[in-house]
Amino acid sequence: MRCIVCHGDDIRVGDVREELRVEENIIYIPIQIPVCHTCGERYYDRRTVQHLEEVEQRLREGKANLQEVGKVLMVAHEAGASC
Repeated sequence: MRCIVCHGDDIRVGDVREELRVEENIIYIPIQIPVCHTCGERYYDRRTVQHLEEVEQRLREGKANLQEVGKVLMVAHEAGASC
């Protein structure tokens, strides 16, 4: 199999974290999929897409088993700051 983006042939199944956003939260879902190790293009089969859709549905319903792995912080906007 050749990559559809870079035409490289270094495509191997690897562990990746798919990112879903639900409201203000970012949830990582660990999956194994083929990834081009030249450009990073990911290849999803129907079963994987269906799995991601099912996880997203459970998240929206509040039925997913989640583990906290860190925090996301944001710099507060300061009055008079030019950035």
